[in-house]
Amino acid sequence: MAQAWAFFLLALFSFSSYVSRLFLCSRNGEGSFLCARSPESPSIASERYRTAYHFQPPKNWINDPNGPMYYNGIYHSFYQYNPHGSLWGDIVWGHAVSTDLVNWIILEPAIERDTPADINGCWTGSATILPGGQPIVIYTGGDAENHQVQNIMLPKNRSDPYLREWTKVGNNPVLQLVGPGFNSSQFRDPTTGWIGPDGLWRIAIGAEVNGYGAALLYKSEDFLNWTRVDHPLYSSNASGMWECPDFFAVLPGNNGGLDLSAAIPEGAKHVLKVSLDQCDKYMIGVYDLKRDAFSPDTVLDDRRLWLKIDYGNYYASKSFFDSKNSRRVIWGWTNESDSSSDDVVKGWAGIYAIPRAIWLDSDAKQLLQWPVDEIESLRGNEINHQGLELNKGDLFEIKGIDTTQADVEIDFELTSIDDAEPFDPSWLLDAEKHCREADASVRGGIGPFGLVILASDNMEEHTVVHFRVYKSQQKYMILMCSDLRRSSLRPELYTPAYGGFFEFDLEKERKISLRTLIDRSAVESFGGGGRLCIIARVYPVALVDKRTHMYAFNNGSTTVKVPQLRAWSMMTAQVNVKKG
Repeated sequence: MAQAWAFFLLALFSFSSYVSRLFLCSRNGEGSFLCARSPESPSIASERYRTAYHFQPPKNWINDPNGPMYYNGIYHSFYQYNPHGSLWGDIVWGHAVSTDLVNWIILEPAIERDTPADINGCWTGSATILPGGQPIVIYTGGDAENHQVQNIMLPKNRSDPYLREWTKVGNNPVLQLVGPGFNSSQFRDPTTGWIGPDGLWRIAIGAEVNGYGAALLYKSEDFLNWTRVDHPLYSSNASGMWECPDFFAVLPGNNGGLDLSAAIPEGAKHVLKVSLDQCDKYMIGVYDLKRDAFSPDTVLDDRRLWLKIDYGNYYASKSFFDSKNSRRVIWGWTNESDSSSDDVVKGWAGIYAIPRAIWLDSDAKQLLQWPVDEIESLRGNEINHQGLELNKGDLFEIKGIDTTQADVEIDFELTSIDDAEPFDPSWLLDAEKHCREADASVRGGIGPFGLVILASDNMEEHTVVHFRVYKSQQKYMILMCSDLRRSSLRPELYTPAYGGFFEFDLEKERKISLRTLIDRSAVESFGGGGRLCIIARVYPVALVDKRTHMYAFNNGSTTVKVPQLRAWSMMTAQVNVKKG
């Protein structure tokens, strides 16, 4: 049974009583504080901060995922990689292969900076499977004059199951950007190709046109020779440069994927995803084949209102059609949130979020995401609780699993929806601000309720993932937060309160689900069946000696039932094994 620890919750979420004990600080001559790490804090270089089942190479820096594809029974992941250190720079294309999207073999880099068309950088790109099973990659290079240009490469030996070696075509660069209004230093990240009813291939490339964000559209008969269409696929004056565009088709209410190299069925929608403002945003709309243009269903002039793939530490995502399982899978990059000097000490920086299946909800209003089923192969011992009841101020400790390396699924059932507080639409402009102001210590009508994760014995360190329920005019809005502000005693960490809102039909369904994957320094959460996702990086001191706790809690005025709580310890994936 849950314990009524209302007084403990107040202590749990108090931000003032312990600050003086965390850092040894002195005031410098400019009036600001210089803080040193407490001498008892273990080194940030501890292997305990390396993830156990999220993808990362054995060492050094990674950023954008590149050209993911499934080919001849093998999943390929290419990635931006610095072979010489754990800071950004000297970028090449790393390469890893897998049969299950969980365990990976690290290979030698696929692209080096060794031609005039990419001597100053091998940047982001995509892979396309041409008719006859020919993989082809198009990527951005930085040429000798630091212009961004597009290059092509092909596998050297298609009979090699791992496609270890790649050859650049002789006429690189195949695309350069010239003309009035264009900026050749803002022209990058080509999409996977798709084919139109005219048999021509198309790609989109992120650009800045007259200062505005655009996805430029190109056509080709052979994927080698390209012509720019006289209008972009889509552009908006609401933002500047669009990085890492992604364009794919989805069917409302169908969690299967669609192959863009085949005919797209009637009723399908298209998604345009772009990376800007340190996050990945997307629009759902219609791709007009006659005009060769994308039209969003809803045009929002304020980009703060654009939907996000993930509301946490997530960027430069890339999707691909997984022909093995007929699904669309998306991957994104998650950076460290410690200091650059810490990354040098650690010798590594950057991970990828768990690969996610991604599809369109039945209302065609938003994307849904869920960890690929294969990740469940790592589940170990299980604990299962049913019929819990969390009254106002209750905490329930989740025991019997490895709380530093776990998969947790919990359903919260609302006993009443009458106490939902009114929703203010202005909150949509800055959900993170609302998460800070209405944190887990602020009692509401319905909520906050959720999970306390990676908590130290004395609760000085903890991360909170929680929900609040609000009533709008015709619907209910759920606020989901991942609050890192007390996640670690370490100084110089970025510890925000991430958050976002999603619509939920509480008249139809009273259960709000939460799934959280805890992987040492990664906390990846999926709310409302994948309606909203938040991945975060945390570095609690308590993690080093594995003395952490996990709780389900309710600090709202309304009782919340937990009909089902299941959790598993997660085994370590074979990610950092170098073979081949």
